Formats: sequence, structure tokens, C-alpha cells
Amino acid sequence: MSHVDLQVNGYAGVDFNGDELSIEQVLDACRAMRSHQVDRCLGTVITDSMDAMCARIGRLVDAMEQDDEVANTVAGIHVEGPFLSPLDGYAGAHPKSEIRAANLEDAQRLVDAGRGHVRLVTLAPEQDSAGKTTNWLSDQGIIVAAGHTNATLKDLDVAMDSGLTMFTHLGNACPSEVPRHDNIVQRVLSRASRLAISFIADGFHIPMMALGNYLKCVPEQNIIIVSDAISAAGLGPGTYALAGQNVHVDDDGAAWAECRTHFAGCATSVQSMTEKLRQELGIDEARIQAWTQTNPARLLDGK
Repeated sequence: MSHVDLQVNGYAGVDFNGDELSIEQVLDACRAMRSHQVDRCLGTVITDSMDAMCARIGRLVDAMEQDDEVANTVAGIHVEGPFLSPLDGYAGAHPKSEIRAANLEDAQRLVDAGRGHVRLVTLAPEQDSAGKTTNWLSDQGIIVAAGHTNATLKDLDVAMDSGLTMFTHLGNACPSEVPRHDNIVQRVLSRASRLAISFIADGFHIPMMALGNYLKCVPEQNIIIVSDAISAAGLGPGTYALAGQNVHVDDDGAAWAECRTHFAGCATSVQSMTEKLRQELGIDEARIQAWTQTNPARLLDGK
């Protein structure tokens, strides 16, 4: 079964956020992903200075435009940040010093760097006054997702009215302790009929028991499984790079930031996640195919 992964920061020793990224490295990562049944992905660039983000987007686009095999695998760019929540827990592995409020000038710089290949932008709705940036991005045909956010219901509703159609890795990028009733997970689940919602199904980012509960609250056609893979994916335990920081992968496969207070991406392939969904949650093949292939492909293809 082939998969479509909307969030890949790197793979098999290759960091898509690396400042020395070569076309050959991107090609190597693509071949490794395809060997693990990912036929299409979005290369993900995370928060940094605007200059660094634009340069990293440009390097991925160079690889897409100069190598057909890369172009057949990397379907576009997912820009995750810098318009995120700077609050502890919500920022996650994104450097707070570079997080900023959404604005049209920076959004246009990022989109222009992608030369038509930016397909998805993740932002925090509370950082986007009146949904102006969301509306502009949506008008460009770009999928806009909420993520790394503590958006209120009103924030989410304004964003959806402005073109927001997705939420990025629900259950993560939030503090380990939140209000027990009114929190970002509950707010998003209350809007699950209007949003495609992605989940990292590695068993670390969300315990499988909790993931099973979340999945029951979301319409089948709105569930998307993403890897949030980093350069460590497919390599096993060790220390690896992600956008200028070190990430440690434990023997059990969990990928931690250096401070060990939060995960920093994922070292588990989508292929392994499907096995967990089958074995631990009893998910059948039809639903797995929908969540890892049909639903994300529909978003990418605008259907």
C-alpha cells in the first residue's frame, strides 16, 4: 500500500531544514521514503529566521525542479511556522525567538520562495488578526492548517470562515497539562466536521489508547495520518540534526529535543504507524488506506 505524507522534515539521515542540503541528498531521502511505501510527501520547513526559511524552501524547490524523481515524490512544500503560538508547550520544537504574528509581507516572502510549490501552511489562528493571512493564503490555493496553537473557539471559527481547512498533528504541540475541559484538543474535536485533522500515530506523540478515542470523534473522511518524520526516520537510535538543533532518538524510537521536555519530530515511518493502527487499535485496511492515502491525496489534489 502506498502512502501520502503531508509532513516530512527529513528522512534517512537527510534534514530538509539543513543549510547545506543538496539535490542528491533530497533524492536519497525520496528513495528511502519510497522504499517505506511513501509515494508522495510534502517537504516541511519549520520556523527560523525569514532568510533561513526562504533559503531552505528554495533548496527543496531546486531539487523538485531539477530532478524528476524528486518531483514525483515531493509534491510540494509544507511551511510550518513562523506564525505560531510562542507560549510554552505550544511552540514545541520551534524557536520562540523567531516566532511572530502572521502578516502578509512575510507570508508573501515564504510563498514567493516556493515558486508555486508551497502547498500547505500551518499557523496559529490567534496569531492571525481577523484571519487576514489565512484568507490571503487560501486565495492563493494553499491549504491552511491550524497548529502549535491555543486558539479559542472564536479564533478557530474566524479562521475557518477565512479559509482554514485543516489542523496539524492534534494532541501534540500543546502543554502536557491543560484545562481538563476547555482545551485546544476539545475545541478542535468540536469542529471536526469542518476540518481535516492530522495525527502522528507512532504511539509516542499520542498514546494509542488516546489516539483511538480521538479517531472516534473525527469523521472518517477528515482523518489524516502524518509522520512528522525527521532526518532520524529509518535510522534507529542516535542523535540527529533538525534545523540546527540536535534530536535524540531513544532505543524505543521516541525522538526528543535536547532538553528532553518535548518531542521534536518523529523517527517512525508511516509504514510502521500503519502496523500500530492494525495491531493496537484494530483498524481495518480500508480505513488505513483512507487515512494514509485517499484523504491526504484529496487535500493535495483539491478534490
